[in-house]
Amino acid sequence: MIQIQPPTCFDDVRSLVEAFPAANETAAAAARERESTLTKPAGALGRLEELCEWLCAWQGRHPPRTEKPLLCLFAGNHGIAGRGVSAYPVEVTSQMVQNFINGGAAINQLCEQADVEMRVHEMALEKPTRDFTREPALDESQCMEAMTYGMTSVEAGMDMLCLGEMGIANTTSAAALCAGLFGGKGKEWVGPGTGMAGKGLRLKARVVDAGLAFHRGHLKDPLEALRRLGGHELAAITGAVLAARLLSVPVLLDGFACTAAAAVLHALAKGSLDHCQVGHVSMEPGHRRLLEKIGKKALLDLSMRLGEGTGAVLALGLVRSAVACHTGMASFAEAEVSTKERSDDKHGG
Repeated sequence: MIQIQPPTCFDDVRSLVEAFPAANETAAAAARERESTLTKPAGALGRLEELCEWLCAWQGRHPPRTEKPLLCLFAGNHGIAGRGVSAYPVEVTSQMVQNFINGGAAINQLCEQADVEMRVHEMALEKPTRDFTREPALDESQCMEAMTYGMTSVEAGMDMLCLGEMGIANTTSAAALCAGLFGGKGKEWVGPGTGMAGKGLRLKARVVDAGLAFHRGHLKDPLEALRRLGGHELAAITGAVLAARLLSVPVLLDGFACTAAAAVLHALAKGSLDHCQVGHVSMEPGHRRLLEKIGKKALLDLSMRLGEGTGAVLALGLVRSAVACHTGMASFAEAEVSTKERSDDKHGG
């Protein structure tokens, strides 16, 4: 089994990112070759064809597989919740974790339907991060502990890793993190989260701006931005995405907070998220802005903003459909279907 030396400091993380493996071009070429033989016009399945090639490239094999997907759902609490940025009290995080364990949440139903194993990871719920308007949310050791924990959730040989999160006030943290990584003010990144509007939404934007002002001068380093403005669960997701790249495991990201955590790696080095697809675009307005910044197009747009990995698991169905078409369709030769005539031999539609 492939072993990853756990990083102990931010410099170790930077070294791992610099050594990220590239996509497996041999497997990708095999996918393109088979695609060209299937009983359909070239490109007729659009992004499904692209998904299959992407999956082969990052699994490092052809044909691709989707029999062993895993959802990792990370939950953490945020000290910034004390500033009134959420419509729900911080106790809801632990209550929802219990709901996940009991099988009563939306994500439980989607995982059961899709036959996806779900693992819930509680990230020091009794120790919320600090209020990032007054001090760093985490110190480096806490951030590294969360990142390495997230890394251990990934195992070599997994077909697909779906990622999700739960944490009251984490959309505020995600908005601040995005602003720290890519610029802009709070009002450009904040959204309703659990249901904030009007004065509440304006308060949320001011809180983000206060955090940016407090940490000004320290945010050019993406890892510093993560520890100062992020959270335990966000750092764990960053670590999981990092480990997945090292272990050749393709990743399906969920919504705004999840993508924000992954974007830390993009800010460290462009191309760091090539092994990731974004499951859906959230109704959080900052998510569309973030996708533009990292050059990603979500697979689904369903007006959702629940989190929990729901968009990632739903998008898994598209990936499986892509694999089913790629592996199950007959070739022109097998089906005894004539191939397209050369354009210089015959014209017409």
